[in-house]
Amino acid sequence: MSDAQNQPVFSIEKLYVKDISLEIPNAPQIFLEREGPQVDIQLHHESKPIEDGVFQTILTVTVTAKAKEKTLFLAEVGQAGIFVIRNIPEADMEPVLGIACPNILFPYVREVISDVVGRAGFPPVVLTPVNFEALYQAQKQAQAGEQQGSPIVQAAH
Repeated sequence: MSDAQNQPVFSIEKLYVKDISLEIPNAPQIFLEREGPQVDIQLHHESKPIEDGVFQTILTVTVTAKAKEKTLFLAEVGQAGIFVIRNIPEADMEPVLGIACPNILFPYVREVISDVVGRAGFPPVVLTPVNFEALYQAQKQAQAGEQQGSPIVQAAH
């Protein structure tokens, strides 16, 4: 094999919205609500191989807004990407799938969440930047302490 065939490869094949949902269970009365909402944001990502050297990563963001005890809206977007990843040491694959791929997907899911919430008649939700490297490290530490499959981050605004 030549050196060119052994070079690390990381490329984006396709970026797409795999899943999108919006619920406004208390419409139309909820649009008359004057109280500022409590917004809860959760992120989760998952990667899996789809063929040799090709992986799908899905970054799912769930945004729930409530006023008092009533849900204003619940928006969930699964932004997916198909990535070609070859000739990368096995020890480096987990960080590539857990940091690099979500970093690429985040700006797209951020835009879709903002757009869908705005189109629903609410002020757009603008997600703040996420440090996936710090989340990855925290998740690794949590897994070292106890094995669990919880969401990688939960934030309340």
